[in-house]
Amino acid sequence: MNRFPPASHSECSRLSSLSALLLLLLVILHTPQLFAQNQQPVWSPQEKPIAEQIHNLRKLPDDVRAQTTRQLALEIRQLPATPNQLELANGLANLSTEGDFGHDTLQEVATTLADTLQQQPQPDENGQPAAPYMELAQLVRYEHVQTTLKAPQFTAAMAKLEADDAIRQKADFTLTDLTGKSWTLSALRGKVVLVNFWATWCPPCRKEMPDLDALYQRFKDQGFIILAISDEGAAKVQPFLAERHITYPVMLDPGRKVNELFQVDGIPKSFVYNREGKLVAQSIDMRTQGQFLEMLKQAGLQ
Repeated sequence: MNRFPPASHSECSRLSSLSALLLLLLVILHTPQLFAQNQQPVWSPQEKPIAEQIHNLRKLPDDVRAQTTRQLALEIRQLPATPNQLELANGLANLSTEGDFGHDTLQEVATTLADTLQQQPQPDENGQPAAPYMELAQLVRYEHVQTTLKAPQFTAAMAKLEADDAIRQKADFTLTDLTGKSWTLSALRGKVVLVNFWATWCPPCRKEMPDLDALYQRFKDQGFIILAISDEGAAKVQPFLAERHITYPVMLDPGRKVNELFQVDGIPKSFVYNREGKLVAQSIDMRTQGQFLEMLKQAGLQ
């Protein structure tokens, strides 16, 4: 039984708008930190040109990009110690591994990030080291730069990477490629295997694919296999590959089970296993053909 007469269309609209407004106010009042996180940074006149250059780094030729990355690291180091400085340092570090920009450049980037974290320690995120500590730890562990940072959060980040690598060493999976062939990692002992995580929407992934394919053609007769894994659906991946001449096996992981097994939280990422099934090299980002060759040398291919 209806106690009240039905409201008109205009009355329903007003009630709906009022309810939505009240809900928004409740969300803001009870979770102000969430509301603040969704706001864009307000850059100072000193910070804004740095932020714009970082945003445009991918548009630069590699040699210019290396010089610009190094200079930006030095400029960020001179900024006042603010959350914006940390955001710029971390953003630059995230982009600095997309190719081969030289060890000296990476060292400057790592030093800037470490100095910033020294001045602005960050709390854990959901019980894990904050993202900037993980970024610095990856540079140290996988790009072989140095740091003097002794923060417990950084120590915890290094320990997490070591634990993740132990899981990847034991990892096994079976996936079917786009031609219908099934591949099992553990069944490929006796071959050198490069497991590559990628996606169609990822610019660095697209950039490294021709180099990967060239290496596959060069070494496949020596027992070299590439297993390229995307967490997208066939409707996206198949048309993408149809426009490119990629010859190595490509398989789908739409449920992200293999991505999660390998602790993949950013792409592209590549892992090289030697003929005994040992994880001997890995990349945390896009690699050039020369960098991939160095990884394959550690598995006995050259």
